[in-house]
Amino acid sequence: MSSQHEVSADQQTWRVLAHASAFIQLVGIPSVVGPLVVWLMRREDPVVAPHARAALNFQLSLLIYFVVGGFIAVLALVTIVGILLSVLIVLLLVLLFLLELVFALLATIAASRGELYRYPMSLELIRA
Repeated sequence: MSSQHEVSADQQTWRVLAHASAFIQLVGIPSVVGPLVVWLMRREDPVVAPHARAALNFQLSLLIYFVVGGFIAVLALVTIVGILLSVLIVLLLVLLFLLELVFALLATIAASRGELYRYPMSLELIRA
């Protein structure tokens, strides 16, 4: 990856925005939208693209986890044990949401230092 002195201010802004844009969910817009927009706009930029791709892969992974978890929780509601399982799954999804915020913050800070953050639990859905 490019060293710190080769990065323009514009590139620095975009790579930080790739990760920080996930916080758009706090105003009701799905968190995948921000990284997707950055990736679509800057995927040809060798400095920004790895950050946008990492953020987008993480948000897409979380989207899959939330959909699958929600689906299992709804299916589990048909029995008493299922109700308890549903509550557990919902609590895990809330924890996942909080971790999403923490990881996006850590990635944003890393990008501001010129480092590429490796998101935990991220599937490599979008490749170079």
